[in-house]
Formats: sequence, structure tokens, C-alpha cells
Amino acid sequence: MWLAQRRASTSLTRRILAINLLVLIVPIGSFFFLDQYQQSLIDSEIAALRTQGEVFAGAVGAGAVGVSPGIGQRVEPVRANLMLRRLTDPTNTRARLFVNTGVLVADTQYLTLSRGFVQVQELPPPLSEIGFDDWLDEKISAVLNWLPGNSELPLYEETSPSNANNYVEVQRALFGEQAAAVRRQEAGGMVISVAVPVQRYRQVVGALMLTTSGVEVEKAMRAIRLDILQVFAIALGVTILLSLYLAGTIARPINRLAAAAERVRTGRGRHAVIPDFSGRRDEIGELSRDLRGMTEALWQRMDAIERFAADVAHEIKNPLTSLRSAVETVARVDDPEQQKRLMSIIVDDVHRLDRLISDISDASRLDAELSRDVPTPIDVRQVLGALTDIERSVASDNRSSIDWHLEADTDLTVCASESRLGQVFRNIIANAISFSPTEKNITVRAERVRKREGDVVTVSVEDDGPGIPPENLESIFERFYSDRPIEGPDGKGEKFGTHSGLGLSISRQIVEAADGRIWAENRRNGDGVICGARFVVELPTGARD
Repeated sequence: MWLAQRRASTSLTRRILAINLLVLIVPIGSFFFLDQYQQSLIDSEIAALRTQGEVFAGAVGAGAVGVSPGIGQRVEPVRANLMLRRLTDPTNTRARLFVNTGVLVADTQYLTLSRGFVQVQELPPPLSEIGFDDWLDEKISAVLNWLPGNSELPLYEETSPSNANNYVEVQRALFGEQAAAVRRQEAGGMVISVAVPVQRYRQVVGALMLTTSGVEVEKAMRAIRLDILQVFAIALGVTILLSLYLAGTIARPINRLAAAAERVRTGRGRHAVIPDFSGRRDEIGELSRDLRGMTEALWQRMDAIERFAADVAHEIKNPLTSLRSAVETVARVDDPEQQKRLMSIIVDDVHRLDRLISDISDASRLDAELSRDVPTPIDVRQVLGALTDIERSVASDNRSSIDWHLEADTDLTVCASESRLGQVFRNIIANAISFSPTEKNITVRAERVRKREGDVVTVSVEDDGPGIPPENLESIFERFYSDRPIEGPDGKGEKFGTHSGLGLSISRQIVEAADGRIWAENRRNGDGVICGARFVVELPTGARD
């Protein structure tokens, strides 16, 4: 069980973490749009090289192209090489000049000497011991190169001797068009080249190819990739920490509440305690408060069931004991009169058991029926009017009459179960009739009363009986409680066991289920002497939430 709860908590943590990590798609997705940024940088480099190429080609066409008899215009290699070297010295650009035949005649990477060409190449820095910073920089570079946004470029190859056929852009320049190309070196790095035609008097005499490394582009791309990676790393760390904190504040309390609820369900005693998170003032606090209230209500209901079972056993035991004693005695008695008296006791005990079992069955079903009944708006005046018709039909000389006082033109609507509410009024009216002298009347009043918390409908039933002992005003609503005079030799009072003592208890349960109140009080005359009892039922008006 603990493992299942642990897995549930871990699953919730993973979900919170996964949802929060979805936000990081934004910085990761930006890597897929770096190609556009890189292309814009390359276009800027190409535009700068094209401008230089047009200037250099114009200078070569004007100062390094001569006219030979029978040949026409031709490029003078030595003069062109010197001119291009001087022009490219301030820049980090390599210039190569190809003539119409495709032969390379000038290259700023070579020095022209009397005995040939000497290649000029910048040497790498001297080797030094590789430190942690260098190792870290190498690893970061590997990650940055692996990330999206580093497009694959064609490989740059340089042959010796170079020829115009090796470069597409040079071939196009020899036909009078400007062209550019971007390649990558085998050892790494980007190479950007632009070829422009060299013209004299609108005649193409060669092609000038300018080449530069894409170091600036790569630096800019590295910087932006590193910035995005740093933002992603920081956001990832913050997201994980916040997700774990959020999961801890949600999953851990829920896990504790679930474990406590499981202990309550499977526990043998009442030692299981629901954790109190009511101080959080959020949904988990409300859940904790409701679970604690539910558990407390469960224990109270179990206590009530235990008490009810004990009371039922006690109440049934008395008539059963009397019935067994009478049955055992009637078998040993020969006197017909005594046998007749014993049989009368047996019949009374059987009737008492039947009445008691019926009332107990009604009381035991009450909770379930109240939970199923849907409260509806009920006019109390109509309910009491129906009782009026019933009382008139059973009226007799030895029965008290009822005076009805119902407020006219007043809304007496409450929200309750009509059948159960009628049962309450029947119980307290029948109770008042049983205690009131036959020559006295029962008074029933219904009115609407305005209170601070809202309007209520109050129904009171008054009798002229002996009243209720002040110490028993609350006890009469307990189960199986009865305080009635027992029938004596004079015939007054009631036969023992006529009432089960459940009527008022059931009435209170019904009224409280409708969010109302019921209580009893004594009526007193001007001298302060008890002159009867009054039962009051108070129900809220309107619909319940």
C-alpha cells in the first residue's frame, strides 16, 4: 500500500515537472531559427566582399591590363599581384586573379620572387599545456556545434595548381556575372568567397576571386548559441527547483492525507489522525478540514449506531423477559383466571414488541431515506391544512379539539421533505393531545419571523397539560425516553408500553436534516405556574444550498 501511494506521489511529481518543462520548448525552439540569423550574417559578409571585389577589379582593370600587338588586352601578372597585395593588406582577405583561360596568374597568399613563388601562411599559436578552461571551452564548442542551427556546408578544397574550373563562382565571373559561395574547411571553419569579372572597355579579361574566413560569423553564431544555452540552463535549473517545490507542497500533503485515510479505513481503532493542513488557506487546507470533519462525523455516526443498538437491545429485552416469564408460568398454572391474565400479558407484550420493532425499523431507515430525499419547496400552510382535515375526521367527545392560527397572506414556504415534515407535525400534535385534558383545546400557530440570519417559518403546538419537568426539556428528545403516567386502578393514564419513546427523537432528526430546530418549553400563567407545554419547530425559508 505504501508503495502504491509512493508511486502515485511520484507520478504527480513527474507530471508537474513535465508540464513546467514544456515552457522550455521556447528557448530550445529558437535553435531551429538560427539558420536565418546565420544566413543574414553571411549575406552581410558577401555584400562587403562584393563591394571590395568591384573596387579591386576596377583597379586591376585600369592599372594591370595591357594591350599586346596581335593578342589584344591581357593581364600583367606581376603588376596585378603587386596591386592586389597592396589593396588587400589592410583587410583579412585573400585575392586570386584568373585569366580567360582559367589559369591563376595572381594570388596574394604567395610572394613573387625572382626564382618563383613563396607561399605566405599564418602559423598557429605555439602549443601550451591544456588547462581546465581550454578543456571546458572545447566541450562547450562540441555541444554548440552539435545543436541545431549549424547548417551543413559543402567542403572547401584547394588544388595545386588552382584553376578556374575548381570554383563555380569563378567560372560565372569569367562570363561577366558576379557570384558567391560559402564552404567549410575540412579542419573546421567557414570560407566565404566572391568572384567578380575584371573588365577593360567592357571586355572581360579575367575573374577576381576574394576569399575570407567566416570567423566573425562563427563568433556571432557561437555567442548567440552560448547565450541561448545559458538561458536554457538557468531556466531548466529554476524550473526543476520550482517544480520540486510545487510538487512537495501538493503531492506530499496529499500523500499524507491519503495514507491517513487508508489507516482510518483499515484501522481497528481510532488512533489514526488526519493531518491538519487547515492553516494553508488553499484547496489542500480545505481538503484536510473536510476529511477531518468527515472522519469525526464517521466516528459520531458509529457511536450513534452503537448507542442505538444498545438501546434497542435494552428495550427489546424487557418485553421479551416479561413474555418468557409469562409463557413459562402459564404452563404451570391450572387456574383459568390466572391463565387468562397471563395470556393477556403475553398478548400485550407481543403487541408491544410489534410496535417497538416497527418504530425501530422506521428510525433505522430514517437516515437512508433522508439522504435520498431531495428537499423541495413546501407550503407549511398546506401541510397543516391536510392535518386539519384528518383531525376533523377523527374528532370525538373524548378527544381535545385543535385551534388553528395560520398567518393569512404570508408566505410559509420551506424546503424539506413533505411526507417527513407531516410526520413531525403529526407526532407533536398527537403528543400534545395525549397530555391535554379533553375539555381543553390544542393551539397550533404558524408564522413567518424575520431574524438577523434570515427569515424562518415557526410552527408552535401548545397544550394545557401538566407541562414538562424543567430538567427533562432536552431528555424527551432522546431515543426510547418516555415520561407518561402509567394506567392505574382508576383507569387513568396509559397502558405501559403504548409508546416506544422514538417519536420526538425521529422528529428532531427530520427537522435538523432540513437545517431547522425543534425544542420544547413550558407555558406559564401570570403567577409563573406551569400551565402546559409548547413544542416549537423552526425552519428556514427558501431553497437550501
